[in-house]
Formats: sequence, C-alpha cells, structure tokens
Amino acid sequence: MVTQKDITIGEPILPGGCGVSLWLIFPGLPCFARKDEGMKLVCFNDIIRNMRDKPILYSFRRCPYAMRARMALIYSGLRVALHEVDLKNKPTELLVASPKGTVPVLVLADGTVLDESIDIMRWALAKNDPEGWWPSDHASQQRINAIIVQNDNEFTPWLRKYKYADRCPEHSAQYYFDQCAIFLQRLENDLAQQRFLSGENVSLVDIAILPFIRQFSLVDQDTFKQSEYRKLQQWLSHLLSSSFFIESMLKAAVNLEGGS
Repeated sequence: MVTQKDITIGEPILPGGCGVSLWLIFPGLPCFARKDEGMKLVCFNDIIRNMRDKPILYSFRRCPYAMRARMALIYSGLRVALHEVDLKNKPTELLVASPKGTVPVLVLADGTVLDESIDIMRWALAKNDPEGWWPSDHASQQRINAIIVQNDNEFTPWLRKYKYADRCPEHSAQYYFDQCAIFLQRLENDLAQQRFLSGENVSLVDIAILPFIRQFSLVDQDTFKQSEYRKLQQWLSHLLSSSFFIESMLKAAVNLEGGS
C-alpha cells in the first residue's frame, strides 16, 4: 500500500526507462512530467479531486489478480469507477498512483493507494462482508492465509511456466504440470473433506485462488477434465457459475460502476 507520506520531497518514484519522470515538486503535491507530452505537469491531487466520491479501480479483465479484487468488490456491494487498462499503454494516472504499474490498483478518496489484490479484497470485506467470507476465529484466518500464500508464492510461478511452456524450454510442459499438481492435490484433499476450502461455505480463500485454478484448467482443458482432481473440478465449476464471478467478467462491469 502506497500513501503520499511514503514519498519524500524531490525523490523520483518511477523507474528509469519508462518515459515518465515523477517528482515531488511541492510538499504533498507529487507531479509527473511525460516527456512525449511536452513536459506537461499532472498532479496526483488532481486525480483525487476528480474521483467524485467513488474510488478508482485500475483493472485488466483477464488478469487473475484483478479478477479476485473485482469479485470481492462486487460481493461487498461497493461501487468504484472502473478503469480498464491497456497493459501495453498504461495510463499515466496509474503510474502516478502505483509506480510498479501492475493491476489491480485501487485509489481511495483520501489518497490511499491499494496496489495489492489481497489488500483490495481485505479492504472490501472490512467494509461489508454479508456472508462471512473472512471468518472471525484466528485458526481459520491462519489457514486461509496459508493457502493464499502457497497459491501466490509457489503455485503461481509454476502455473506461469506451465501456461508458457514453450518459452521455458528447460523443462517439459508435463514437468510444470507435475509441479503445479503438488498444490492441486492439497486442494483436492481439502475438498474431499468439505465443500469449500475453509469449510462448508465460500470464504476469502476460495475467491482468492479461483482465477488461478481457472487459468490452470484452461491451459489444457482435456488434460484437466481427465485428471484425478474430481472434487476440484466440481468446486471450480460451481464458483465459475456464481453471480459474482460472471458479473466480474462482464466487459462493462456494470455492478462495479453502479449502473444498470
């Protein structure tokens, strides 16, 4: 999470080579100058003033991290101004808010920037959690966190190599599948005991890893369908038919914008 107080005056906060220079020219007033726009200065404060009471969500529809953030926001009934990002031509406003330039990024009305998808999910549930996606007991919270950490830090890097096996010729696609299978087997074992990953009801962990399991299943759909992960397949099918997933994937993202 990035806030204005994290940046000191005169400190460049965008990496070199991106065509944008970003400096704090006045206290509390970070500005950037894009070289191909005649060094036009634009202030982060201007972004905040233009928000009109809605947080701004920078997103990319097919990004699994953005998917899980959008699902949490839809579930919580929170309205945001959705900005779909062209990742090959990232808007300067996104780079001002979060210099790392990844999505999702949520800019709140007070200037707080949430640029990690899990932080956005937790923020949404703290605002409204009607079905108890975040349990109250510490043991369940620890279990949820452990599965998400394993997904993000262990499974996802192998998933990326499995998906793009032709770009990672040091091993075969089957090798990458087998590495992913370590995590998949854990999920299968859990789902053999209960309907969802943290019990009999959907929780934060189901939504947090859903986009990544979906992505895995799409790499080779026949292989996944013929695999031994029957409980995981049922879990995936159920969640993909849920209203919050379907609504999160609409191009217009009507429920995020609050339109009809």
